[in-house]
Amino acid sequence: MDKKIARRGALAAACLALAGSVWAQAPAWPAKPVRIVVGFAPGGSTDVMARIVAQSVGEAIGQTVVIDNKPGASGNIAAAEVVRAAPDGHTFLIAPTSVETANPWLFKSPLLPSRDLAPVGSIGKTQMYLVAKPQIAAKDVRELVALAKAQPGKLSYASAGTGTPPHLACEMFKAASQTFVTHIPYRGAAPALQDVLSGQADFVCDPGIAFPHIRSGKVKLLGVVSAKRSPFFPDVPTVGEQGVAGADLDIWFGLWAPNGTPPEILARMNKELARALAQPALAKRYGDLGAEPLAMETAEFRALLQREGRQLETLIKAQGITVE
Repeated sequence: MDKKIARRGALAAACLALAGSVWAQAPAWPAKPVRIVVGFAPGGSTDVMARIVAQSVGEAIGQTVVIDNKPGASGNIAAAEVVRAAPDGHTFLIAPTSVETANPWLFKSPLLPSRDLAPVGSIGKTQMYLVAKPQIAAKDVRELVALAKAQPGKLSYASAGTGTPPHLACEMFKAASQTFVTHIPYRGAAPALQDVLSGQADFVCDPGIAFPHIRSGKVKLLGVVSAKRSPFFPDVPTVGEQGVAGADLDIWFGLWAPNGTPPEILARMNKELARALAQPALAKRYGDLGAEPLAMETAEFRALLQREGRQLETLIKAQGITVE
């Protein structure tokens, strides 16, 4: 009996030693600087939001978080970079949700983020604003729709580029209002807004950069292209409240990782995102961009992606939108 007890004790000790050895060999995370790939140039909303979040998350995990800008193809170049990265928790993607929900229907590419990447969580959103040139003979959405129907094809709207969320929002507005308005694509939201300011285009679905010009009266804010009113302009009704139901598209931004990234790392990153986004100082910095810091659990974020994906697939196919 004593020998059996001794053997069992030795076996238990060996198991504990082995477990300790395995535990000691498990790599600590993060073991080196974390890289966040951003699919847009420095200075834009996606880049600035990513840098704000990266600073806070880096402080929490005790490691440097580096922003790596890989602009091009509406975020596809950056997404492909992350798909190829090692799934060790040291590479992530920050992008608008359109990289997953719109790009597969706009680009001929083998990349499929819903299959090739693991969603982690949201980092916030911006709403879009139907902003018109000051000279336009409309003071609200109803009058704009009446004007467009009286002159089919004569009115024009500017966009940040074909297939971008501002373009899709205006196409959604056109479809919901049953109007024909000419699309003028630009290379970015700033030049699109500039031509509305100068009167070259009649209106734009602006992602929040027009706030100073709205407040100074240089452009007219006719409505919010969202399901809810804006916290920045609470007295301005949504386009839905003004009779154009079904025209609402927010620009959500999120964090993704390569498939195969350990679930405990994904859970930790989601937790740190939520903690960062709850900070009042971060909310103020977001507010300067016209953005709202809104965290989501991974399951909730995945449901948003699926819902928005169905919505944009239907819109893109119905409107025949393609990117050359």
